[in-house]
Amino acid sequence: MTTRQDLANAIRVLAMDAVQQANSGHPGAPMGMADIAEVLFNDFMSHNPNNPQWANRDRFVMSNGHGSMLPYAVLHLTGYELPIEELKNFRQLHSKTPGHPEYGYTPGIETTTGPLGQGISNAVGMALAEKVLAAQFNQDQHAIVDHYTYVFLGDGCLMEGISHEACSLAGTLKLGKLICFYDDNGISIDGDVIGWFADDTPKRFEAYGWQVIRDIDGHDADSLRVAIADARMEHDQPTLICCKTIIGKGAPNKQGGHDVHGAPLGKDEIAAAREHLGWKAEPFVIPSEIYAGWNAKEKGAAAEQAWTAKFQAYQAAYPTEAAEFERRINGQLPANWQESAQKAIDAIIAKAESPATRVASKNALDAFAPLLPEFLGGSADLTPSNNTFNKSSKYINSNHGPSQDFSGNYLSYGVREFGMSAIMNGIALHGGFIPYGATFLMFSEYARNALRMAALMKIRNIFVYTHDSIGLGEDGPTHQGVEQTATLRMIPRMSVWRPCDGVETAIAWKAAIEKTEGPSCLILTRQNLPFQARSAEQVAHIAKGGYVLKDCEGQPDAIIIATGSELALAMGAAEQLAAKKIRVVSMPCVDVFLAQEAAYRESVLPAAVTARVAVEAGVTAGWYQFVGLQGKVVGLDTFGESAPAPVLFKHFGFTVENVKAAVESVL
Repeated sequence: MTTRQDLANAIRVLAMDAVQQANSGHPGAPMGMADIAEVLFNDFMSHNPNNPQWANRDRFVMSNGHGSMLPYAVLHLTGYELPIEELKNFRQLHSKTPGHPEYGYTPGIETTTGPLGQGISNAVGMALAEKVLAAQFNQDQHAIVDHYTYVFLGDGCLMEGISHEACSLAGTLKLGKLICFYDDNGISIDGDVIGWFADDTPKRFEAYGWQVIRDIDGHDADSLRVAIADARMEHDQPTLICCKTIIGKGAPNKQGGHDVHGAPLGKDEIAAAREHLGWKAEPFVIPSEIYAGWNAKEKGAAAEQAWTAKFQAYQAAYPTEAAEFERRINGQLPANWQESAQKAIDAIIAKAESPATRVASKNALDAFAPLLPEFLGGSADLTPSNNTFNKSSKYINSNHGPSQDFSGNYLSYGVREFGMSAIMNGIALHGGFIPYGATFLMFSEYARNALRMAALMKIRNIFVYTHDSIGLGEDGPTHQGVEQTATLRMIPRMSVWRPCDGVETAIAWKAAIEKTEGPSCLILTRQNLPFQARSAEQVAHIAKGGYVLKDCEGQPDAIIIATGSELALAMGAAEQLAAKKIRVVSMPCVDVFLAQEAAYRESVLPAAVTARVAVEAGVTAGWYQFVGLQGKVVGLDTFGESAPAPVLFKHFGFTVENVKAAVESVL
């Protein structure tokens, strides 16, 4: 008779065999958490291996992503399209089993994890998305959004500061359908964690407002079943189940020590483990009775079928809401989006206003947000400065009253830039929303790894960064972005928009909304910028990332390239150089411009014109790809100073006269 222990041991042997074959990996966590995974997936998880994208599935996140062989083993055993050959190819090129779980590679993997602490933070976003989506769509007797988010995490996730940011907010928001399993095995790479991690973790989470279930034997199925059932009964608090486990359990000579954490066990220890576990099958061979005990295809299909029946009843009672739910879950924009968005942009053009681009951003949100109920916005305690609360915004949480209305669409994240960004990633991954969140450009530094993860996962996420340069002024160099815009541009798949006025800002928002294969950053000013008049053709070309804003007859003598607040300086210099043929190119988004066809790029920046100057109030290095070594960059390769913005721009040479002189020097 197949026992629960046999089912859990299947995870252990697959983990140790795959790591051994790859000669690389982490067998300790999968072997130590195998019993928890067996109880969770066989007794509680609602998921369908036949349809990994089923909208109402429970989400599972392996936050301690180095233990990737645990989810790979479970997905294989339960019947996902992950054949044993893929487990044999663990950590090999183009396999579906990369070293850490990667979203988009493996069916059933909900998010890319590995940088510790971000998986739990993504999961907070998923649980938040579930709660908001339920509040927006569920009706009496019709709960079409009703699922849990489960997380495995270890000491490393809890040591990373982002876990504090995200878990603190999760407690405040009362995300009762978030259930986390703390793998309390006392071991990390350097050895026994007591020497550097002596926190009272249960008290910490109780202080956040979580339900904490302490001292669960992570190898006892009955205790685990009771703990999970208790966690699911608590609707007003997320739950942390503290599981005492033995890392590498089953490897008799190495279990419980740090040697089992991140290295193959070795052939001798694997042989000893097989004998210790009573596992007689050869490597990568799973007995049929074990597969039968794990297989979730029929149960998953039945669960989805039951939900489909619920949804059909909902559809009959609320056809408009049902259609909207399907549109949003499928990530589709409204049918009237293009027409309505263009009308909004035309209205902005007609007004010809000259606000700061952070204000222009709010104007764009005022126009676009009514069209996009899937917007879920927020700010890291800078809403009045970031201008992200628009006419259609409704707080989920605020100091305006004790109640939390989760039918809203705007979140105060508090001073949690990294946590906010990783939570936004989780919201995007859950589906049904287009998240955007804001802070000052300088504080993108705190969030950098979450931005990279959004790009790595190719998810639509919009990061709004205001106060973009020395134009911030008196707050000084600690708050003045100098290198941030340039380094954000270096992230693959990240579109970085630095618009020069309200028109470019609105089109940048539209482009970010429409981009489905990666995130976008909007880099916005504190100070007012002048409106730039354009032809209809020029307006159409803004979306190409770079275009000719001011031209001349015939081939130019020189080209000035600029972005954001410095575009006005380029235009002023061109006017003062009236005796010369000067072209001004606005380049609000470098990566989008570089993605255009060669013929278009040549039409904007003809190779024959080598006299070129780029102007941006930031570091210069990235601009030499456009101006060449013979060109000049009017930039800032130092930190700022504390003074009013106009004083700083003059002090650092951001004047029409200096741009003019730079052009003259290259002619």
